[in-house]
Amino acid sequence: MTDFNTLINSLPGMVDAEDIKDLNGRIQFNLTGQGGGEWGVVLDDGKVSVNQGVMTQPQLTVKTSTEIAEKLLSGKVNPMMAFMTGKIKVSGDMALGMKLFNLLKQ
Repeated sequence: MTDFNTLINSLPGMVDAEDIKDLNGRIQFNLTGQGGGEWGVVLDDGKVSVNQGVMTQPQLTVKTSTEIAEKLLSGKVNPMMAFMTGKIKVSGDMALGMKLFNLLKQ
């Protein structure tokens, strides 16, 4: 299995700029478990940037385990089901969260 750090850092190449051209936001991922940590993702007019660490003023914060995060980014788990079953905790801009979940389902 590819680890979360590798997956999140490959995120800019995994998404089509056309799919996210109207999606702008600052998302903080806080992960527990082996390989856990904090990552900030910025979506800005079709561009994605990823930085390890805590970002200032995220619009959305996603808390989960590295295991679930890896499965989310590799398409092996449905983001909405993970949220509904408590495997993912989300706080902040829920509209941005829904857009992110829809993007991850593709």
